[in-house]
Amino acid sequence: MPTQAPIYLDNQSTTRVDARVVDAMLPYFVEQYGNAGSTSHSFGWDAKEAVEASRKTIADSIGAQHREIIFTSGATESCNLVIRGVADWPRRRGNHIISVATEHKAVLDPLQRLRRHDFDVTLLPVEPDGSPQPGSIAPAAVADAIRPDTVLISVMLANNEIGVIQPVAEIGRLCKEQGVLLHCDATQAVGKLPVNVDSLLVDLMSFSAHKMYGPKGIGALYIRRRNPQVRLSPQIEGGGQETGLRSGTINVPGCVGFAKALEISLAEMDAEQTRLGDLRRSLYEGLSGIPEVFLNGPGLEDRSVRLAGNLNMRFRHVEGESLMMSMGDVAVSSGSACTSANPEPSHVLNALGLTDDDTRSSLRFGIGRFNTAEEIDYVVKTVAEAVGRLRAMNSPT
Repeated sequence: MPTQAPIYLDNQSTTRVDARVVDAMLPYFVEQYGNAGSTSHSFGWDAKEAVEASRKTIADSIGAQHREIIFTSGATESCNLVIRGVADWPRRRGNHIISVATEHKAVLDPLQRLRRHDFDVTLLPVEPDGSPQPGSIAPAAVADAIRPDTVLISVMLANNEIGVIQPVAEIGRLCKEQGVLLHCDATQAVGKLPVNVDSLLVDLMSFSAHKMYGPKGIGALYIRRRNPQVRLSPQIEGGGQETGLRSGTINVPGCVGFAKALEISLAEMDAEQTRLGDLRRSLYEGLSGIPEVFLNGPGLEDRSVRLAGNLNMRFRHVEGESLMMSMGDVAVSSGSACTSANPEPSHVLNALGLTDDDTRSSLRFGIGRFNTAEEIDYVVKTVAEAVGRLRAMNSPT
């Protein structure tokens, strides 16, 4: 039995804030609590200094210049700023945008909005279930979709539901050849994978602190300033903060916590990802012992194709929501937390070609920094018992 319950296995949704991050943030709540926009006294100067130091730490971690990072409330806002900011820029080259069917709703919903405003959006399919790398996008498909009026391509680096890692660098090379901007939602990847904006050849990149053991409510957007210089129209105005692209009082403790969380994640990345991969393997092997249980997404052997802490499984003849409720003190999810209010089956799993029944029988297990081997053993036992009970209830008498 684990020493503490409930057990949290939903780390793709959000992560517990690391105590070291909390310690770094605390002084900016109660001691150095100034507004970074206040230029007439030391409280404001100290706050601004903390923000700029955090900006540099974050920029350095992804191979960017500090002036190429702006702070937002999170990756959802960053993605919206990219898509709507490109669309509103008056000197854009056209009205065609390319993305992928499995993107996060923070990308798909703004694109749907643009469709209602005379934009042409192409959503590319992914490799289906049963293929060598289900969920992946073929760079050749991106190349075939590019048109003279293509203004932006948006491709997620690591998927939040099935953990698949996309070939963004290859897509980036295509974009450079065609002179098309490339945006990457790297929310699930930064702090877990080596991420360098020049190696990936991205022009814009969104990410967030709360996926890497930092605080909620703080995110960042990388905007390339040279080769090319990217221009966006602001979506929040009223103060001119963040070079005019994102007005509003800057979240100083959040910026500090973001930088500290990323610093820790990079320093401990190799050991942590190896440990998460080992825990994920134990969880997979345990759950695979249950009859008619199958893996969703790419295989687990190669860390270059799937996030180490991600496992998505389908349990035939069991409804996923019922299984979650039957697991008691084990916290998992049936998909993205941002779509949990939507009763429709996961669009990511549907894009793999799964039936609605298989999609609704699937659960996502997100393993993180604070999980233990004892917890994994307990989860396997709990899931197996719950599946057995539910199948027995549903079987004809």
